[in-house]
Amino acid sequence: MRALYLGLLSVVFSQTLLANQTVYSEQIQPIFTEKCVACHACYDAPCQLNLGSGEGLERGAHKLPIYNGGRRQAQDTTRIFMDAHSVDGWRKKDFFDVLGDGQPQAALLAKMLELGRQEPFEPNSRLPDDLDIGILRDNQCAKPEEFAQFAQDNPHSGMPFAVTGLNDAEYSRIEQWLQAGAQVDWQPWTANDIEQQQIEQWESFLNASGARESIVSRWLFEHLFLAHIHFSAGDEKHFFRLLRSRTPSGEAVREISTRRPNDDPGVQMYYRFVPVADVIVHKTHITYEMSPEKLERVKSLFLSDNWSTNKVPGYGAFSRSNPFATFAAIPAQARYQFMLDDAEFFVRTFIRGPVCRGQIATDVIRDKFWAFFQDPEHDVFITDPEYRRKVTPLLAMPGQFDDISDLLGFWGRYKKKRNAYEDLRRKRYKDAERPDWTHIWAGNDQALLSIFRQHDSASVRKGLIGSVPQTMWLMDFPLLERTYYQLVVNFDVFGSVSHQAQTRLYFDLIRNGSEVNFLRLMPRKVRDKVLKDWYQRSGKVKLWLDYTKIDHSTKSALGLPEVKSVGVFAERALQRFADINARVDPINRCFTAFCHREGLSRDAAAVEQALSRLSNRPAAGFKAINFLPEASMLRVEFSNGEREVYSLLRDRAHSNVAFMLGEQYRYQPGLDTLTVYPEVLSSYPNFIFNVKAEAVPAFVMALQQVSDEKSFRKVVEHWGIRRTHPEFWQYFHDLTEHIREREPLEAGVLDMNRYENL
Repeated sequence: MRALYLGLLSVVFSQTLLANQTVYSEQIQPIFTEKCVACHACYDAPCQLNLGSGEGLERGAHKLPIYNGGRRQAQDTTRIFMDAHSVDGWRKKDFFDVLGDGQPQAALLAKMLELGRQEPFEPNSRLPDDLDIGILRDNQCAKPEEFAQFAQDNPHSGMPFAVTGLNDAEYSRIEQWLQAGAQVDWQPWTANDIEQQQIEQWESFLNASGARESIVSRWLFEHLFLAHIHFSAGDEKHFFRLLRSRTPSGEAVREISTRRPNDDPGVQMYYRFVPVADVIVHKTHITYEMSPEKLERVKSLFLSDNWSTNKVPGYGAFSRSNPFATFAAIPAQARYQFMLDDAEFFVRTFIRGPVCRGQIATDVIRDKFWAFFQDPEHDVFITDPEYRRKVTPLLAMPGQFDDISDLLGFWGRYKKKRNAYEDLRRKRYKDAERPDWTHIWAGNDQALLSIFRQHDSASVRKGLIGSVPQTMWLMDFPLLERTYYQLVVNFDVFGSVSHQAQTRLYFDLIRNGSEVNFLRLMPRKVRDKVLKDWYQRSGKVKLWLDYTKIDHSTKSALGLPEVKSVGVFAERALQRFADINARVDPINRCFTAFCHREGLSRDAAAVEQALSRLSNRPAAGFKAINFLPEASMLRVEFSNGEREVYSLLRDRAHSNVAFMLGEQYRYQPGLDTLTVYPEVLSSYPNFIFNVKAEAVPAFVMALQQVSDEKSFRKVVEHWGIRRTHPEFWQYFHDLTEHIREREPLEAGVLDMNRYENL
């Protein structure tokens, strides 16, 4: 019967193929978007097989992984849409065909899909323990001629991998499309009239002649090249990226593809906007809004002051390593204020991008902390030209050279410069006015940020979310700009181990600088005590070996007590900045009998009241935390058909985060806690629980009663959505829909590479 059904589908679909020349974009890509892109997108797509566009499918697969923390030499870049523009171009880069190359029966894609159907798993069952689904697994990346042996050795490694697969209709569509020649009609959409008008205005501004205009445009490009740009009043599904082209406005774009955005373009170039052509995935979707008002704001910031320059900087290693020297002609106030206006965007670029497996950056941050920014009027780098001139040479950053033999030499030289800068900074601030609340920038709702880390990924949200964190950052312009250049502009995901190590080690110093700057707000007598709490055990070695001294003498004008100073600061900050705090959080900071948001229905309020019992409880007394992944999603269904999604984030505790290796020795699992918040707070859901609203108290009680893995497994059996659940994809993509309903411009396909086998 099933064979007859598939046969009928084949006949119907074959007729459709004859009549429909857009079968790929209308009927095939949607299947890949629904069932494949959650794994096969970005740099961490298995075997570099990117299924988010027709170009990625035609490009094919590659045996060499992009993520390799041990390579001694940088490898060639293989960025889709950039490093080759034809099938032949990708074949020259050793990508191999997956579509059969004119022989449908030999298509690797068809074989992998068929393998995925041969041994289906029991509905909502655990996967076999010996099936490695971790992101560090060794992908075989078999070529067509190697497939038979691969299938024999790996019977459960078909596509989609270790998850509910294609249904019969989807499988038949792809099979018939392959049999018909696998034609790809992928054509990027084009800007509408509203978007095109703004594009022309922005391109005219960015390509204006003159040394002053050129240096401003270059600085803006280096700060926006990673953005998914949306134009105001444009289609909410349309995003663009800013690039350098060989051709001016009005002509077809010919992108200049350099390893870094601040490398020499080598030819006459023009700044241009092009559509983001592939499927939007959340992990790389870092949005930036452009509008006529934003353009006027940029002109006002950068071109209204009476400054001039007759020199356009070069693109050498020194220019790349020190943007403070390279762009010294541009008023520092303008540069800093531009970044503050969209602080969430810029922090996201180095917390969530540019890589899709960002352990280089995230290894050096806590699992939860809040970030504040120093007001420009109280940042001496902005206000004191002589001080700025003196310290600028010391702000150069490492990572421009890949020679592993001199890694320690590079590190030593840049550490010495950084510490010399910190010494000068500390001395200068001793002569400055005492810091008070006005020294914390409060210009808009992006002034207060919450950052959550999940091992090798992280997320950023406006507002102060969660209980009071152990550490906080206060970033001034040199800290913010260095972090951005070190982790975004100058970071090369294809770079060598030397480059990656230099990046990681220097960011450790930047993080320490942000923490030490925050300590200036604390009473003098408690600063050392607070610092030692942040750097316990082996962290004390780094305090002695690598970091500079903190300021023990300059008083703070915040009037904080010497007992629980950080906690009192948080309480007063929440009160003082209530008008710009984008996210209230009564679930995790419940100071009354009502631990839920205002304005909820009675049922929704009862749900949040129950969930508040999960937050802020150390794992030593709440054993379920030991078994929960780092980013679980709780989907709550209400009787009226509505639903809410809560993130259950496991905030792991560490004695310090000062070292590149040995995290397991600094981990303090008994101090782990949960943050519960009504949003999707991660691009990488680790698991989904689906619970009826009336059953939430029972779900909470079941978690509270967990004593071992067996009792936790019962919770999963009752409410968990495993990878093998028949409706897995509906639940998984509903998380994206939840984002779209609340923040339409932020929605994108989430990543399931880290979805666990509970």
